[in-house]
Amino acid sequence: MLDKNKVKLGIAPIAWTNDDMPDLGRENTFEQCVSEMALAGFTGSEVGGKYPADPAVLKAALDIRGIQICNQWFSSFLISRPYEETEAEFEKATDFLREMGAKVIGVSEQSYSIQGKIDQPVWEGKYVMDDEEWKLLADGLNRLGKIAKDKGMTLTFHHHMGTVVQTEEEIDRFMEMVDPELVYLLFDSGHLSFAGIDPEKVLRRYVSRVKHVHLKDIRKEMVERSRRERWSFLKGVREGVFTVPGDGDVDFEPIFEILNEAGYEGYVVVEAEQDPAKANPYAYALKARKYIAEKTGL
Repeated sequence: MLDKNKVKLGIAPIAWTNDDMPDLGRENTFEQCVSEMALAGFTGSEVGGKYPADPAVLKAALDIRGIQICNQWFSSFLISRPYEETEAEFEKATDFLREMGAKVIGVSEQSYSIQGKIDQPVWEGKYVMDDEEWKLLADGLNRLGKIAKDKGMTLTFHHHMGTVVQTEEEIDRFMEMVDPELVYLLFDSGHLSFAGIDPEKVLRRYVSRVKHVHLKDIRKEMVERSRRERWSFLKGVREGVFTVPGDGDVDFEPIFEILNEAGYEGYVVVEAEQDPAKANPYAYALKARKYIAEKTGL
């Protein structure tokens, strides 16, 4: 069980409309998305591409549905572009989130990422950083983390398939190098499982440094097909590698137990990008909500 006074439940809009592949869910409006989130029983949302950019407009739309913005994806390019470029965009993103009342920003290093390349097999050609690039990444994130902290926010780093921090060894090195007072981990059960990493093991090791959680399930059969048939990350999404908690092969009970034992405070967010024409977003949101209620009491 998770403490309702400490843990809040959110969901990401990527199930309704995929910002990386806009044809997936093109027909789904912002209003439909957030209304169905609320109907399914979620009180938190991450920011999607169709969300109004004006904080006042967005806040008004969410307030009447009882939804709070809890996080937004941020792409950093700390090892391939001048630091100042990323910092300028980070300042804008954190100012927006702070105005929306969010406490967390989720950063992913997108330099040389293959996650968005539709013709690049996700299991081949992943970029590997050298020592100088590792230092650039850690130093840059520490500086961004200080900016976030000064605004009363927390920088969480999103390990991700196809990026420079994907493997267990890369996650360990990353966590060793960054300042634990400035940079935290965004734990994602689906990306760990997709990469062949035991999510329970990683969470147990770093739970004290986790400040945001993505609850993402996988279908092992589809993961194996993606490797065998050399799918890109995006093709894997289209074909159904990911699904909501309780619908796939990830064992979430130990994950919930570890979070509970550690007294985790913050959001747990259902994030499962699928083709909404195959997986109705509202139906799957309800499925996830029911499963999480049964397993955690939230």
